[in-house]
Amino acid sequence: MPCSSSTSTITGDNSSKKNRDGSSSLREFKLNESTFLASNMPKKEIGVDRFLDAHPEYDGRGALIAIFDSGVDPAADGLQTTSDGKPKVLDVIDCTGSGDIDTSKVVKADADGHIGGASGASLVINTSWKNPSGEWHVGYKLVYELFTETLTSRLKKERKKKWDEKNQEEIAKAVKQLADFDQKHIKVEDVHLKRAREDIQNRLDILRKQSESYDDRGPVIDAVVWHDGEVWRVALDTQSLEDDLNSGKLVDFVPLTNYRIERKYGVFSKLDACTFVVNVYNDGNVLSIVTDCSPHATHVAGIATAFHPKEPLLNGVAPGAQIISCKIGDSRLGSMETGTGLTRALIAAVEHKCDLINMSYGEGTLLPDYGRFVDLVNEVVNKYRLIFVSSAGNSGPGLSTVGAPGGTSSSIIGVGAYVSPAMAAGAHCVVEPPSDGLEYTWSSRGPTADGDLGVCVSAPGGAVAPVPTWTLQRRMLMNGTSMASPSACGGIALVISAMKAEGIPVSPYSVRIALENTAVPIGDLPEDKLSSGQGLMQVDKAFEYIQKCQDVPCVWYQIKIQQSGKTNPSSRGIYLREASACMQSTEWTVQVNPKFHEDADNLDDLVPFEEYIELHSTEETVVKSPDYLLLTHNGRTFNVVVDPSNLSDGLHYFEVYGIDCKAPWRGPLFRIPITITKPKAVTNMPQQISFSKMLFQPGHIERRYIEVPHGATWAEATMKTSDFDTARRFYVDAVQLCPLQRPLKWETAVTFPSPAAKSFAFRVVSGQTLELVISQFWSSGIGSPETASVDFEVVFHGIKVNQDVILDGSDAPVRIDTETLLVSEELAPVAILNKVRVPYRPVDSKISALSTDRDKLPSGQQILALTLTYKIKLEDGAQVKPHVPLLNDRIYDTKFESQFYMISDSNKRIYSSGDVYPSSSNLPKGEYTLQLYLRHDNVQILEKMRHLVLFIERNLEEKDVIRLSFFSQPDGPLVGNGSFKSSSLVPGIKEGLYIGPPQKEKLPKNSPPGSVLLGTISYGKLSFAGQGENTNPEKHPASYTISYIIPPNKIDEDKGKGSSLSSKKNVSERINEEVRDTKIKVLASLKQETSEERSEWKELSALLKSEYPKYTPLLATILEGLVSRSNVKDKINHDEEVIGAANEVIDSIDREELAKFFALKNDPEEEEAENIRKKMELTRDQLAEALYQKGLALAEIESLKDGDKSPTSAATEGAKGGLDKKQSTDDRKDLFEENFKELKKWVDVKSAKYGILLVTRERRAQRLGTALKVLCDIIQDDAEPAKKKFYDLKLSLLDEIGWTHLATYERQWMHVRFPPSLPLF
Repeated sequence: MPCSSSTSTITGDNSSKKNRDGSSSLREFKLNESTFLASNMPKKEIGVDRFLDAHPEYDGRGALIAIFDSGVDPAADGLQTTSDGKPKVLDVIDCTGSGDIDTSKVVKADADGHIGGASGASLVINTSWKNPSGEWHVGYKLVYELFTETLTSRLKKERKKKWDEKNQEEIAKAVKQLADFDQKHIKVEDVHLKRAREDIQNRLDILRKQSESYDDRGPVIDAVVWHDGEVWRVALDTQSLEDDLNSGKLVDFVPLTNYRIERKYGVFSKLDACTFVVNVYNDGNVLSIVTDCSPHATHVAGIATAFHPKEPLLNGVAPGAQIISCKIGDSRLGSMETGTGLTRALIAAVEHKCDLINMSYGEGTLLPDYGRFVDLVNEVVNKYRLIFVSSAGNSGPGLSTVGAPGGTSSSIIGVGAYVSPAMAAGAHCVVEPPSDGLEYTWSSRGPTADGDLGVCVSAPGGAVAPVPTWTLQRRMLMNGTSMASPSACGGIALVISAMKAEGIPVSPYSVRIALENTAVPIGDLPEDKLSSGQGLMQVDKAFEYIQKCQDVPCVWYQIKIQQSGKTNPSSRGIYLREASACMQSTEWTVQVNPKFHEDADNLDDLVPFEEYIELHSTEETVVKSPDYLLLTHNGRTFNVVVDPSNLSDGLHYFEVYGIDCKAPWRGPLFRIPITITKPKAVTNMPQQISFSKMLFQPGHIERRYIEVPHGATWAEATMKTSDFDTARRFYVDAVQLCPLQRPLKWETAVTFPSPAAKSFAFRVVSGQTLELVISQFWSSGIGSPETASVDFEVVFHGIKVNQDVILDGSDAPVRIDTETLLVSEELAPVAILNKVRVPYRPVDSKISALSTDRDKLPSGQQILALTLTYKIKLEDGAQVKPHVPLLNDRIYDTKFESQFYMISDSNKRIYSSGDVYPSSSNLPKGEYTLQLYLRHDNVQILEKMRHLVLFIERNLEEKDVIRLSFFSQPDGPLVGNGSFKSSSLVPGIKEGLYIGPPQKEKLPKNSPPGSVLLGTISYGKLSFAGQGENTNPEKHPASYTISYIIPPNKIDEDKGKGSSLSSKKNVSERINEEVRDTKIKVLASLKQETSEERSEWKELSALLKSEYPKYTPLLATILEGLVSRSNVKDKINHDEEVIGAANEVIDSIDREELAKFFALKNDPEEEEAENIRKKMELTRDQLAEALYQKGLALAEIESLKDGDKSPTSAATEGAKGGLDKKQSTDDRKDLFEENFKELKKWVDVKSAKYGILLVTRERRAQRLGTALKVLCDIIQDDAEPAKKKFYDLKLSLLDEIGWTHLATYERQWMHVRFPPSLPLF
């Protein structure tokens, strides 16, 4: 995710502090207009002013930066040109595919120059557009899918306001109509008048209800792509975005082409003010409309390179540099980066021959310097010499909180966030700025899990910089390491500009060492390097260093460290965090490998390389190393001994570094970071530890390290504050490191309006060092002379259990052994099952090669895609989440490139999509398709994943959550005694108990055998828990997962028993029935698409009718076959056939006998009675279907003979393929009404199955409001996926009533409910 936050006032993501003595001398710090403007875009802090004063032409000219981010707005202020007049933005690319449109459909214009758009709209082609082939690729997009949530929210409010105005006009008309009716008809007794009044009331109710349920899914834009003989061209129809119907027409659009060709962009409309560019891929079959998914990238690009000729103080760091925008934040996921976006961005950066990459994105990781993206970055840096700069993260101030990739990857320059007094006073407008510059409190800290420093250098972490035009402002304040990274990147661009101008070869190796060895330290303590890296970078000093090193080989010194006597994976530093590692000396083998770029020459570069290194330790009493090392191309090893035994409790940082004996001015060529966090043991009984009288001023941080006692599973902490006046806000963090896991981090922000005490509880891992970090929020208490005093007490608790609880589906309980090793605890177990996880295998898998346009790696390897299709059926609506254990929750620390899933219904409507962090979504009852899209360049890896198991995790409703019972006896669940509630656990004495399986009748429906119920179990009570907290295990900090495997279903004892009716028949009768039923099945299976097939069907149906006259199931099948015909030319004749077939079904049924049966009560327990009931219900349904189809046919004949086809064609579309209108003759009217009344006797005519006929009836009577209400009720009550025939009918009714605003609204929704195809991945 982006590593920043935005604000227009003081934010919580910054830190400052007073002088140590609490003086207020800095109140004298004053800004004038120029220093104020300069503080909004800080550059002086990193020496930019000195550098540009000395080298005004080296302002970034010749440097090209790839911005890996959320997408840059090329229309933003300051991003049009460079300082020397060149275009600023050379390319804008959506690497995620979130703006892709399928334009594979090709159409040709008619004689009038019209084409059919993909949305169904008729579009006019501009006659001046060149298109030698005459082929137009068409596609469409819901425009909100291209906009940010903020922009969408603004548009929805503005559009709703206009829509409400139109709706209120119609409501006013309906109210007046109703009032006039009541005035004219004082007493309404006539049934026709009652229905007329009801119709007006229904119209009014619909309008009011629609206003309450309004949900704007946004306008649809049509896209047209064509080749003009030279390049691909794109035009959009954006009429739906405009108030003026003459604006936004396709014919008036100025065609665009791929941005890099002409560097032109468009704006959708004045209302949204959103800039977009286009790119065409795959021979015109894919159109990418590129918009930003947040203001983040534009802000980042502005910090690095903005050029404001009229206000140079607001220039970015390198106004002469150019950029390409690589959007890695996926609009479908808010702004989350994806593997696809990251890989395509690297491909684009190499293709454009970029010098630098800035990436202000990052996530936590369980393995540092690992993963496919890191592998690709290593190649890009080492082979193509790109300099990769990235944010370290905003998860501080705890140690080891640096994120991937910026803070954890060796090939990337990770940047921490720094704030200067001028920035605090100017950009953040604080009352009292800090005395000295310092690292922001929230800036992530090192070291990495394998001991590397984590942060390379620091740069200003806040700025007022350009933002996209859709924000309706020119610039905005944001802060974060996201802002520090482009500040550093811009500074490096200045250096590269100078290197190119002076003919110095550019190498990421030489640039990095120059930055590190010329940075100004931040803070006075050695451990401050864990916060700020080597310090605040200095552009001028770095370039001077590079000038002196022109003849020095470009080498990166790779460090691999192994603890002697251990076979653990190598590390990049020494990190002694746990208590056992801090008690004695340890010996480490350090391997130094000089790494050259891939184009280095063996004879000229590798063979001659030889350096005499003098090794230094920053504290020889703790860290001992050899004095000298002779280093050649093949590398050398040496040993280091670390003895932390005499160190005091707390944080200690040391380094071993190597100096070139022949050129000591070069500074350290490599550094070995050594971090020691020596924890304090908890010796008190009970197991608690206190820290008293910790004094805090704004921005102050206190760190304490505690050895968590063995047996502890949670901690309860109390924080008491005193000695202050104004309210104070604190951050409290607790961090532990566990192997192959992301840091276990608990954090809270707490505000004390006045001196008080507050308590917290958090999970801990037994035996692991706990870092406790307490920091006063940087702006909290500013202006107050008081210093806050904090007392902090931590009490450790724990109940140890012998195993994870897995209930295997049997009736047996599971025994759990519990014990406490610390203090007496109340054993009060609580367990619930609140989720069900169902496994699925793919029903289809397909591997395909992707387009070479953007999916071919720099190495030449083609990326492949595996698409897996899963079928999911939900018997009831539910909240579900897909889960792929192999792939989820890892973006950077994975060897797989990317994943993406989409869940769609039978109408192809997308309900949910996601990637590594699946989200829950509410799905109604129905059948769904989940497509999982996986990318990699290795086909063998994809082949292994063809049968990948995917889980659908469904949350149980509150009423269905299962609370499990505990017992003191093994037979308790069966006999019902020995219930276990609670007891006191004494240290050293184990106690056993049993947890019983859930009762079978409480198992959730639609949970197939093999699926798993998941939940949570806890064992202890919190001492300060509020009411109800101890009854919900999910709220307990030391809770664990519990699972129950759904067993096989019980055998149906009645299954397989023969029917008593069939058993009474002889063999001959049963054979004849089987033959008859088989013949009917054959008839039902015949197609009727061609005249030959229809003729064959007619012959067989006539033959069977003669063979089985008056047999209702046969007649019903014949009727069904007639109704299912499509492309009927003579509709009246066809309808007459349907009516005839329906009459045959009706006449074959003894309706009097049927009515008598349903009037009687039947005993369902008698098998024979049950079989008779099923047969009668089938007959009734066949009768109802015949009456229904007959009614539709009658209505259609009336309409066709009246010659009015337009408004009624949708009335029976899909249901029958017909229409209805006013009755033309009394005879026809009587037939229809008579038929309808007969249908009403047998079924609910308001149901989804038969409701269309009721709608038709009301419409024939011109009671359009009632017809629409009936239809809306049908749609609302229908639990199945949306049926297009219903919505087509609704649209036709709205058009006939004249409610254009509602019709427009429904048409937009049609594109959501019934898209023609699934979107592209």
